[in-house]
Amino acid sequence: MELYLAGFIFGLLGSMHCVGMCGPIALALPVQKNSYSFWLGRINYNLGRSLTYALMGGILGLVGFGVWLAGYQELISILGGGLIILIALISIISGKINWMHLKPIWLPVESLKKGMGKMLRIKNPSGMLGVGLLNGFLPCGFVYVALAGALVSGSAIDGMIYMFLFGMGTFPVMFLVSSSNRLISIDWRMRLQKAVPYAAIALGIILVMRGLSLGIPFISPVIGADMTTGEMMCH
Repeated sequence: MELYLAGFIFGLLGSMHCVGMCGPIALALPVQKNSYSFWLGRINYNLGRSLTYALMGGILGLVGFGVWLAGYQELISILGGGLIILIALISIISGKINWMHLKPIWLPVESLKKGMGKMLRIKNPSGMLGVGLLNGFLPCGFVYVALAGALVSGSAIDGMIYMFLFGMGTFPVMFLVSSSNRLISIDWRMRLQKAVPYAAIALGIILVMRGLSLGIPFISPVIGADMTTGEMMCH
């Protein structure tokens, strides 16, 4: 449960990064004359992003389950949390947040952009859902940091829920941006942008504590014991 909440809060506090990276796409969404289609399209766009994040979270959660079976989940959780904290501290010390340094070069970005362009021309709520689904696959260091939590979530379902809630955390601000770029001042964008590394540190601390298995309910449970209990309940 604590990991789910961390995912949502991380997404919420890091929303300004999404504005900087995906804001132009959100602002490019077509403006339908029908008010119902307009609002539903914006909801579908942001829902699509969250569904894609959930898919990636499920895949990494499944990988993490395999890591748990091998007996290394606690170590991976500690190392992953430590890496997130290190990256965030570097961002704070350098005074510059550039999550794009984490961008993998192998992703077919141009193909994704072309696909989004086709979806934008559909100009209806289903098209906006498609734009959001493809948008979620675009390279984003901020999302990759969040995915570290899915890796140590313990199962595909937990990874999916965690990343879906991460997407829901970004929903409010991105919904406002996709509706009007005048609703959020530049000053507030800068303030929230500066909060991203601190939110990342909080997530990193949670992952480290989770890996330490201190036996603290909701904060640092004994991972192996929780998984064993879950398995026993299923049989």
